[in-house]
Amino acid sequence: MSLRNVGIVYRKELREALRDRRTLITTILVPLLMLPVLTVGFIGVASMVVGKAKEQKAKVMVLGAANAPDAVAQLRQSKKIEVLPEAADWKSQIGEKTIGAAVEFPPDFQSNLGQRPAGTVKIYIYEGELKSGLTAGAVEESLKDYRDTVVVERLAANHLPKELAKPFDMKQENVASAQKVFGAVLGGMIAYLLIFMCLNGGMHPAIDLTAGEKERGTMETILSSPVSRTHLVLGKFLLVLTASLTTAGLLILSLSGWLLAIRLFHLTDGLSDAGQPPLQVVMGPLAVLSVFIMAIPLAVLFSAGLITIALFAKSHKEAQSYIAPLMFLVVIPSVAAMLPGVDLTPKLAIIPLLNVSLLCKELVTGVYHWNYIALIFLSTCLYAAGVLFLAVKMFQRESVLFRS
Repeated sequence: MSLRNVGIVYRKELREALRDRRTLITTILVPLLMLPVLTVGFIGVASMVVGKAKEQKAKVMVLGAANAPDAVAQLRQSKKIEVLPEAADWKSQIGEKTIGAAVEFPPDFQSNLGQRPAGTVKIYIYEGELKSGLTAGAVEESLKDYRDTVVVERLAANHLPKELAKPFDMKQENVASAQKVFGAVLGGMIAYLLIFMCLNGGMHPAIDLTAGEKERGTMETILSSPVSRTHLVLGKFLLVLTASLTTAGLLILSLSGWLLAIRLFHLTDGLSDAGQPPLQVVMGPLAVLSVFIMAIPLAVLFSAGLITIALFAKSHKEAQSYIAPLMFLVVIPSVAAMLPGVDLTPKLAIIPLLNVSLLCKELVTGVYHWNYIALIFLSTCLYAAGVLFLAVKMFQRESVLFRS
């Protein structure tokens, strides 16, 4: 193999790629701007929505108010709740988000209270809806205060100390580092973005160097040059790999900068509940470097696969239609890694894409399982070598290069 010939092809393709505005946009601008837009947009909108929902009074409809006059009075005294009279269409009002929740008190609630079980107070909500969830929380908080008051009154009536109503306290205390907490919350998303951008960064160069050459009618000219087809495909592959790694590197660089900005300007403070510490965004230099190193075999796998798939197309548009299903295949294992309870195991460590995504999530938390790292790196390199070998073989077939 002549490295000189491969280098000639690589430099030639690199010069042409640097003149292509579309390639420059997808390789440089997209990874640099995507994270700032996503970060500022998501955090800004989320802070505004959550803050506005917390400021507004929660609208609650009471069903069977006559059954629990004291409990209803407690709800009315809450500064967070606006009590509304009962209406027949209360279910539709919850579904249409006119009210946040409805509270139903069982019959004889007041008379049974403190003497025998008073029944179950039902809180009807719109599950998954933010305002409804906040409303239910405010209602539960108010009713818990009322329940404690009733217990204290009954203890006092029997000449018992009120401390019996609350014999002990409970408090959650985090013992994990800020980096582990951050990785557990957003590590899967970072891994997903890295995998997606590795694929996206190499997609347009791969299409342009294969189907684009066919569409422009320059494939025959390239093949007639005194360079073997193996050298040609390796030179083109290195260009696609460069674009993919550049995109991944710029994404990680942009990520590091914006994590630092979020930490310095306390952009996540508005997403935390009162009294709760804000999410600390921490990603150490070793984690950043490790994530980029794991992206290398992944970029090799994508670059070789993209060239192989795009080589079957006769035009740029046809190549995009061939690669589109690959985008969905990439999303599935990447999203699966974000699901709770999905952790690295020896079996998952050999599944392409899913293994890298799970490992990146671990690396972001600062956990380094060296046996898994070695297994995933070697298996991904093996998959990449197999796909690269297939790309070389396809480039040597006339039926693929000149298919009609």
